[in-house]
Amino acid sequence: MNLLSKSFKAWCLVILATTALGSSAAFAEGFNLPNRTTPIPQTTNSVPHIQIGVEPIPQLSSELLRRVSEFVGVDLRGTIVGRSGSTGFWLSEMMKLARPDVIVRGREFAHMHPDGSLHASLDPALAAAAVKAGWATPHPWAKQRAGWEGFVMIYTPGSNEELEVAYYLVKESYRFVTGREIASSNG
Repeated sequence: MNLLSKSFKAWCLVILATTALGSSAAFAEGFNLPNRTTPIPQTTNSVPHIQIGVEPIPQLSSELLRRVSEFVGVDLRGTIVGRSGSTGFWLSEMMKLARPDVIVRGREFAHMHPDGSLHASLDPALAAAAVKAGWATPHPWAKQRAGWEGFVMIYTPGSNEELEVAYYLVKESYRFVTGREIASSNG
């Protein structure tokens, strides 16, 4: 079992309480993510939007993909938005979308790059909080079109603690795009 700091455990409890109350908007407006304690990766400021000099930890990337694969209505498949080798997080055609305007193309609400970083559409307030806390950076396209203000790169998780934050942000992307509570195929 991984060891988590007291502040991170408290942060997780706040997330659980907020999720139970179903108030993602209140969370985005009224809660600050914990500050990232590891260095913030450098990224390109163009497309392709990539991290510079970051090596993934395959076990963390695999675990994040495993968790996302359990979301009801989500299939993992090749991206049509990201660079070659990326895994797209695709929403079922049967699922109604609350925010189709925030999807760049198709029904791909997020994708993971081979280096473990992700692109996802978040509620703009949560995206701003994630950027401020050092977990994400705006995509160069974020200012290109209305609705894309929350389009960010989530940095590659480098520890179990960082994996939990990345997973939380992917869950919030799913919630923002679909308007649905997170449900997994395992219940």
